[in-house]
Amino acid sequence: MAAGKRTAADLGAHICFEDEAGQGLRPPKGHTWAPRGARPVVRVRGRNRGRVNTAGVVCYRAGHRSRFFFKLHIWHGRRGEPKAFSWRQYRDLIVMTHLQLGTPVVWCWDNLNVHLVKELADFAEEHKDWLQIFQMPSYAPELNPAEGIWSLLKRQLADFAAADLTHLTRVIKRKLKKIQYRPHLVDGCLPPTGLTIGCSRVGVSCGVPAL
Repeated sequence: MAAGKRTAADLGAHICFEDEAGQGLRPPKGHTWAPRGARPVVRVRGRNRGRVNTAGVVCYRAGHRSRFFFKLHIWHGRRGEPKAFSWRQYRDLIVMTHLQLGTPVVWCWDNLNVHLVKELADFAEEHKDWLQIFQMPSYAPELNPAEGIWSLLKRQLADFAAADLTHLTRVIKRKLKKIQYRPHLVDGCLPPTGLTIGCSRVGVSCGVPAL
């Protein structure tokens, strides 16, 4: 990760951490208040097919506001329908992030099979003037600040019973957009990883907590 940070500083780039999460119609369990002996019951649809998959990326650069972008892939449970993101969807997420940030991008993600396909490697080579990709260590989610976004999302979805997949998609999109407009939440995902983004000039405050 140190190499990625040095590359980002040298290029004047944002360092971006990508990760995926999914949510079906069965909600995450949460805690709530209830009268003693009257356990609350959350009823959900018995048919639990379908899933909302989210690819999210948190972006940091010293002295700049932290950013968060996401892309959804809806699986309806139909025969022959792709369950997960394709390499083209990941490529489009990288391009969209680069255009939104307006800077070079140092892209960090795990060793998911689709991340390692030749097409994405060729794409990175073709656009190496603004894109550098680094593979994070295997089985190390604690190093990826994007995991903090999923923790925030699941906390907000706890015990939420969606009427159907469309309802669930709408709610997830709304809650992720709220996170987008609260950069302090994105900032807060970084310190638990132990990673830091420092300023290139000594004595200059970056405006990012705990960095």
